[in-house]
Amino acid sequence: MKFITQLIFSLFLSLVSLKTNAQDRPPNIVLMMADDMGYECLSANGSTSYNTPFLDKLGKKGIRFNYAISQPLCTPSRVKIMTGYYNYRNYRSFGYLDVNEKTFGNLLKDAGYATCVVGKWQLNGVNSKFETPEKEMLKRPQHFGFDEYCLWNFIGGSGDRYANPNLYQNGKQLTGLQDAYGPDVVSDYAIDFMKRNKDRPFLVYYPMILTHNPFLPTPDSKEWEKKSMRQQGDKRYFKDMVEYTDKIVLKLVNTIKELGLADDTIFIFTADNGTHYSITTETLNGVFKGGKGTMPDAGTHVPMVVYNPSKIKTGFDYNELFEFSDFLPTLAEAAGLPIPEKTDGKSFYPLFSNVSQPTRETAFIHYDPLKRANNKQWYGRFVRDKTYKLYSDNRFYNVSKDFEEKHPIPDSELTKKELLLKEKFESELNSAPPHHFKQSSEYPKKIK
Repeated sequence: MKFITQLIFSLFLSLVSLKTNAQDRPPNIVLMMADDMGYECLSANGSTSYNTPFLDKLGKKGIRFNYAISQPLCTPSRVKIMTGYYNYRNYRSFGYLDVNEKTFGNLLKDAGYATCVVGKWQLNGVNSKFETPEKEMLKRPQHFGFDEYCLWNFIGGSGDRYANPNLYQNGKQLTGLQDAYGPDVVSDYAIDFMKRNKDRPFLVYYPMILTHNPFLPTPDSKEWEKKSMRQQGDKRYFKDMVEYTDKIVLKLVNTIKELGLADDTIFIFTADNGTHYSITTETLNGVFKGGKGTMPDAGTHVPMVVYNPSKIKTGFDYNELFEFSDFLPTLAEAAGLPIPEKTDGKSFYPLFSNVSQPTRETAFIHYDPLKRANNKQWYGRFVRDKTYKLYSDNRFYNVSKDFEEKHPIPDSELTKKELLLKEKFESELNSAPPHHFKQSSEYPKKIK
């Protein structure tokens, strides 16, 4: 009888210990960022051209952000999201991340997380004067805090990203991918990584390959069956690519659930910038033309969904601002780390945990991907709230009524309240110093 009592007591202590360890364990984090997929692409956000049922479902069970603001272009967003800094502080070249920067990968790895990055890299300085030797390129993900990687756009000519993809994985170029689909290869690697690290906190950063042009068939397109059709682009495949993105999200979230980690994982989906300018989307509010590379909403308003079932018991829409510098401090706080003092962002971990969140009053964007301040197409700054927006060249818009920014409001027509708001925005613009780095001419003439 005494033995049985001791056995029961031991089992009780083990269960208490397991529960305590689970409670003490920081959350896993999976951050997915689609490529060139504006806010209007989710059917939950009004799209009638594409179906995204699983992302819509996550939004209903989690948080759907209606004012997530990105940079207008891929590399500027990648540098900002990973470092928590506005671009004027540390952006040096298109396709490059300064080796002196610390990313959220570095922070979480130092905190004991297993870390992995899969998808599109575009940070090795290929085709710029900052390009490093190939041996060093192979180690750059680890330099930025990622234990493992499976990446496209990594070394030299990037090669194909979809059918027969050119991928690098942990220092080696993958072979035998003639019948493979790039987004499947990298997402399968992310799944394998989660399975191998299910017993410790992990970070999966997945800057996606989809839905960037060229617009090509996916394995769910009927044309995929013919190899000769896999590289024949057509804008009509953009619909298939958006819907395959939704399918990959489903695949990763289902894996998290199967591993019993849903309550221990914060899942985030967003996109790096607006939809490609050649794509027109039908929405409940009319036709919406993509604006990748530009600073109006068509280039900077992106979808964002956060799913954290242990903390977010009932889904809701978040109708306040969020911008890309906010990711690093948010992930730092989620991991139990102090928020870095020098970050430009604000932590939204309270909101992710279903706790009261201080409102971000404005979003600031510095955009200069080619570092040519005399080129209006590729340079500018703005400060905005949900309703109004001021550019550094003094254009002032009511973006809630004029989201295409066709009608700047003259000072003579501003109300007293609008004049005061504009002065506040001007002060914020003027408080930001010029770009830290000199202009240079080592960039490509055209960004694709």
